[in-house]
Amino acid sequence: MTKRINKYISESGFCSRREADKLVAEGRVRINDSLAEPGSQVAESDVVYVDGKSIKLQQKNVYLAFYKPVGIETTTNQNVRNNVIDYIKYPERIFPIGRLDKASEGLLLLTNDGDIVNKILRSRNNHEKEYTVTVNKPITERFISRMTNGVPILDTVTKKCKVTQISQYVFKIVLTQGLNRQIRRMCEYLGYEVTALKRIRIMNIVLDLPVGKFRELRVDELNELQQLIAESHGTAENSEIDDFD
Repeated sequence: MTKRINKYISESGFCSRREADKLVAEGRVRINDSLAEPGSQVAESDVVYVDGKSIKLQQKNVYLAFYKPVGIETTTNQNVRNNVIDYIKYPERIFPIGRLDKASEGLLLLTNDGDIVNKILRSRNNHEKEYTVTVNKPITERFISRMTNGVPILDTVTKKCKVTQISQYVFKIVLTQGLNRQIRRMCEYLGYEVTALKRIRIMNIVLDLPVGKFRELRVDELNELQQLIAESHGTAENSEIDDFD
């Protein structure tokens, strides 16, 4: 039985399939003594090397919920100061599902399961992410209406979303899209500046942790999450991947 090289790397917990494809394209992956190519197959007896170091399949999938503080970078690159991997210090190799801007805080999911990543992030799967947002001036009905119905940013118009005013300066927004710095860009287009942004939910997983702490997903949470993504598409063009920000 063989596995595609990107699937093998993701199941090892090294990185997601998307990132594995980049590693292969950059010539950083070898199977035994041969340079890996996109679509290469890996047999059980093969040894896979990334940057000259062998990797092995994980025995157990890990799924973590983490309250990312402001100032922590959502990256696996440990050369980056204040990266999330060094902050958490988890004993097994894991990677974040999507990202959360350095200036933002809140719920971040991490895993070593490469298959689940694209199913959650794929924009056409319409999975919800919920945020509370504080802005620098009073919120108006027009602002809520414009945010709800779509704002032109990044050469597109954002999808319709749910927006609810909480107080004079705070609103709640539920997205099924995750363009780069989407909420901040939407607010900026309408003349507002985001002063605080917190993600409080990803699909069925709700933020219930102190700042800087993490926990494993409960069995009931994981079962419901698996049900929610059961019909999700796991492969498509990279342009459909959400940044989750």
